[in-house]
Amino acid sequence: MFKHFITLQWKSFWRSATASSGLWMKIFMGFWAVYFIGMMILGAVGAYFGIKEKLCLDPLTVVNKFLVYWWVFDLVFRYALQKMPVINIKPLLILPFKKSKTVSFALGKTVLSFFNVIHGFFFVPFSILLIVKGDASWIQVLFWNIGLIGLIYANNFLNILVNNKDNLIYLIGGTLAILGGLHYFGYFDITTYTAPFFQGLYNTVYIWMLPVLVSVVLYVIAYKSFLKDLYLDAGLASKSKNIKTENLDWLNRFGKTATFLKNDIKLIKRNKRARSTVILSIVFLFYGLLFFTGAIEAYEGPVWRIFAGIFVSGGFLLSFGQFVPSWDSSYYPLMMTQNIRYKEYLSSKWWLMVIATFISTILASAYLYFGWETYMAILVGAIFNMGVNSHIVLWAGAYVKTPIDLTSNKKAFGDKQAFNIKTLMLSLPKLALPMILYAIGHYAYSPYAGYALVCIAGMAGFAFRNMVFNKIERIYKTEKYKTIWAYKQKK
Repeated sequence: MFKHFITLQWKSFWRSATASSGLWMKIFMGFWAVYFIGMMILGAVGAYFGIKEKLCLDPLTVVNKFLVYWWVFDLVFRYALQKMPVINIKPLLILPFKKSKTVSFALGKTVLSFFNVIHGFFFVPFSILLIVKGDASWIQVLFWNIGLIGLIYANNFLNILVNNKDNLIYLIGGTLAILGGLHYFGYFDITTYTAPFFQGLYNTVYIWMLPVLVSVVLYVIAYKSFLKDLYLDAGLASKSKNIKTENLDWLNRFGKTATFLKNDIKLIKRNKRARSTVILSIVFLFYGLLFFTGAIEAYEGPVWRIFAGIFVSGGFLLSFGQFVPSWDSSYYPLMMTQNIRYKEYLSSKWWLMVIATFISTILASAYLYFGWETYMAILVGAIFNMGVNSHIVLWAGAYVKTPIDLTSNKKAFGDKQAFNIKTLMLSLPKLALPMILYAIGHYAYSPYAGYALVCIAGMAGFAFRNMVFNKIERIYKTEKYKTIWAYKQKK
């Protein structure tokens, strides 16, 4: 039975209208997978020797102390990125396949997910070092790893169950951020209460069975939940609820562009897939902690500061912007029959990204705690994002020809949507160009000269905005009918 499912999945991939882009996406994601695997292995080695030799502490005890943050962050990260176990179920329901087998295969696909496997590239090398260096007993380390595997798969199935519980994830993520801040500033240390449990996975013989049991229970609950709704007419009955209209009149100051701005804001508020890009942009705000706190030695180079500034301020631009115009693919052909100028449409996307970048920059003012120069990198990165990267994103969007199904429960970055090699090549300047400009100024004169070059480039983008928009508009007109044809294709 499972052989049939695998065969169907294989044929579905190769017969898809987007098979070529999907193949390149797999290759591209494969490179990133290798990168993250290497980083996890290096992190394990660095954590062991850094804690033992530099801090003169027990590596296992220190890692157990902070595992609570790892566990909660893993759940939030999965919610934003991990695909749900969806296969082409409806055609299978009219075939002589047992529903139990279909559900088992759908859930089984998540077991081998990269989000589960990647943890092993940290904990396995770390465990080997503990045993080889004589810091721990191999049998106890084995039980400790089994307990961690139970926690990983508990998150896997919990993510499936809370897939439509946005408020719950916001609460969990917010609580993690608050507790992390209180711990960092020394007001409250949650690890005092959680570390004994994780240490108990190693010290106590039977505690490791608890997370394994929890993961099994969550699997059973997820299995029954999917099996209960596995019918052709599932979800057809609409629930009665109050409808609240929103005029968003305050956007009327943008003229004809306001119509598209209102549509995008309503899309983000009402559609889970679009909302997940906002979650990612909030996560990006904390990305700078890896660079500005010295947490990772490899990121202490001066050029990495502007790299962090681009990411911290441009989270929404990089997440939402890269799917323009695929967000509108469901009604794009209809929109092209209306008396609408491309410039008005593109201007609405530009303003949305600029406003979001401005808000992110204000929120990132907390980095002033690390010094004015740190926040300067974020401020300069924001100017470059608004002046240059916003145009590059729109330019690359002209070559995005893969529709996004807003009715699906796939994550914003969980599929091959809106990807091709042209998009990738046009996206490289977003990160490479500001780093090159900063490096020229930094090594030729001073860090402030580097910031000045990046800032001047961003301001030039504002100055020549109309000229750049005219060029981008011509590209969209050239690609118009190819895009319409592509958006009509079915996967």
